[in-house]
Amino acid sequence: MSIEIEFRGPLFDGRAERAIENACDEARDNIADFAEERVLLGTAMNFKTRTPYYETRVTTTRVSSEVSQVDDQGVIYGPWLEGVGSRNRARPGFPGYHFWRAAKQVVVARGPQIADIAVQRHLPEMGG
Repeated sequence: MSIEIEFRGPLFDGRAERAIENACDEARDNIADFAEERVLLGTAMNFKTRTPYYETRVTTTRVSSEVSQVDDQGVIYGPWLEGVGSRNRARPGFPGYHFWRAAKQVVVARGPQIADIAVQRHLPEMGG
């Protein structure tokens, strides 16, 4: 007596693994894009005179296969604009706009929802 078992489908032929990787990549990219948009929205709402130089320096960079980073490429007055520079401490000093902090709070709150949308989009490829 022998039993023959055949394994097939997305889980066994690699399609599910590729779909999961694609969902993770898409989620990371979408969350980073959302973060960049939120920072730029903060600059648009707070700057009385918009500075295209600073806004063009706000970019998203893929640091590794798992990490994307949104930053201002080290603009020297970036910490002062945010309110965390050494010149913000003295009173009366400029308190800063805190648009990076506000963007981070929104991204932390909305990130899981953005990731879920990416996963749901790739779920059929995973056999689900």
